[in-house]
Amino acid sequence: MEQLSGLYVITDEKLIAPDQFTQTVEQALQGGARIVQYRDKSQDQAKRHQQAQALKQLCEDYNTVLIINDDIELAIKVDAHGVHIGMHDTPLENARRQLQNKIIGVSCYNDFELAAQAQQQGADYIAFGSFFSSSIKPEANKADVELLIKAREELQLPVCAIGGITSDNAAQLIDAGADMLAVITDVFGCDNTKIASEKISRLFSQQ
Repeated sequence: MEQLSGLYVITDEKLIAPDQFTQTVEQALQGGARIVQYRDKSQDQAKRHQQAQALKQLCEDYNTVLIINDDIELAIKVDAHGVHIGMHDTPLENARRQLQNKIIGVSCYNDFELAAQAQQQGADYIAFGSFFSSSIKPEANKADVELLIKAREELQLPVCAIGGITSDNAAQLIDAGADMLAVITDVFGCDNTKIASEKISRLFSQQ
């Protein structure tokens, strides 16, 4: 899937001011982000719907992909391109029944067997991580670069790497076989979101 490649930014309500939400994500898209995951753990359903709807329009304008984190109903409501689910979220088979032609990504942490199983069950992409120390999930299991090499050799799905990724350590993950790099803090925690996004996006064209 050609659309499942490049910089994959994940929103974070602690890093993005609510009144600057759409503008900030647009800056990431202007910098070259190709996939946006809307991730908001609050219970404010009105805000979540409004923000997700705004992102859908933004991603249409930039011809990029909108993924909703672990909320199938919201993904359906705003007609997002897909969802991302983790080990404790909706089972993949259930998600596929509700989102027949949509993208479904699955977190596989540092477990190759989980990834092989996700492929067998019909996932569209898999995510491994955390590759580096992450301020968002400091307790996350550490994944090894060898996992990316193995996935590239043995799986047929696009692979996303996540966890503490910055413009300084990203290239080694692309070299090892990551199709996408999921980034939160190094894009949305910077003073200039567009430039931060450009720095990582540029690495994909250098491969």
